[in-house]
Amino acid sequence: MIFAPQISVLAGRVLPLAAIYHAALLRSVDPSGNTAILNLGGVGNITWWDGEDALVAFDTGPANAPINDFVKARGLGEMDRDGALAAKGSADEARLAELLKHPYLAAPYPKSLDRFDFTDAMADGLDEEDGAATLTAFTTSAVGKALDLLPRRPQRLAVSGGGRRNPTMMRMLVERAKVELVPVETLGWRGDAVEAECFAFLAVRVLRGLPISFPSTTGVPKAMTGGKLAG
Repeated sequence: MIFAPQISVLAGRVLPLAAIYHAALLRSVDPSGNTAILNLGGVGNITWWDGEDALVAFDTGPANAPINDFVKARGLGEMDRDGALAAKGSADEARLAELLKHPYLAAPYPKSLDRFDFTDAMADGLDEEDGAATLTAFTTSAVGKALDLLPRRPQRLAVSGGGRRNPTMMRMLVERAKVELVPVETLGWRGDAVEAECFAFLAVRVLRGLPISFPSTTGVPKAMTGGKLAG
């Protein structure tokens, strides 16, 4: 089943499509609106549900992509494994303050990013450790700004995606986004399978004629289904 083209044509945006599945997950653990789901892949994205009718989802900013590219460009591997480089460095706070003025971070949702909208050029001129630390600090500070855009700031984040395996990123999230973190595994979810489960969930909803895209998630004019059977 193919989802993206129809949503893209109607809304000018492709992501985030996971919101309705995330809401189903939140329903099982905390329908109060005090918990949101943060996915840290190449880009960060968040889903917040108030337990009733309000469902919000958007991309928070970059996540692993700029850090991975920064490390690869310096021949240090595929990623900052375990956040080891960033842990040894110090964020350039003056540069970080300028980066956090990017208009995307204050723009209202719905909104989404491409993987290359924020690049490792943000760390140009910094050494390996400080560059990794600055990029990690930007990712986590951007999450904090995203939380401030929500109708109600959640008290905790259930974190999925590869970024949850980076202890330095997790520490900076607590420090810079001012929020409690809950690994999704402690909620009984499979952190490495959430995306695959999501698309299976979306496929079933489409087959049943149920909506998968909403004004507050992808910018469509009304709640609607999407996708088509391929083959």
